[in-house]
Amino acid sequence: MRLHAVKKTLLWSIAVAVLHLPLFPQDEPLHHYPWELILYRPENAGDMNEVRCYLKVEDAETGEDVTYTKIKATYEWVSIPDVANPYQNTYYLDGGMAMHMLIKPGKYRIQVYTPIEKQNGVYCTNTSKETWESNVFEYDTANPAKVLFVCPTANDNGFYDGGWHIDYKAPKWFKFTKPHRH
Repeated sequence: MRLHAVKKTLLWSIAVAVLHLPLFPQDEPLHHYPWELILYRPENAGDMNEVRCYLKVEDAETGEDVTYTKIKATYEWVSIPDVANPYQNTYYLDGGMAMHMLIKPGKYRIQVYTPIEKQNGVYCTNTSKETWESNVFEYDTANPAKVLFVCPTANDNGFYDGGWHIDYKAPKWFKFTKPHRH
């Protein structure tokens, strides 16, 4: 009987001690995981939301395509936040998606593109049949950005011209983006 009372007291003491411990140390602030990058594509006008742009990542020093060897990614719909979805085969973005990438430390060149066969017949002023490509964004995990924005490009009149733009700054209308103008 005496042993049972000692065990009960010991368990009660441990429970009280655990309940009084803070969940996060008071002197250590929460911080962003340094090798996580979010690639966000806000919603666009009409059919442009359904034109996917595909991710391409190169090692900045070797030029090797490391999209699937040094990157692990999940995606979420901005309209359904906090629900991570695994990619099945290829890393892509539709309008209104955010890609969460875990990147191995290093320097990279990040680009998105849409091949001709994936453009879904969306009209753009660029009449030549070619792959839509973005600018190349130089990214270094030693001095990381947290979010990069992707939006389609347009000419001076505001018509899509068959390209993409990646930037660390949010577009002026980031909830419903207008295209990036050259």
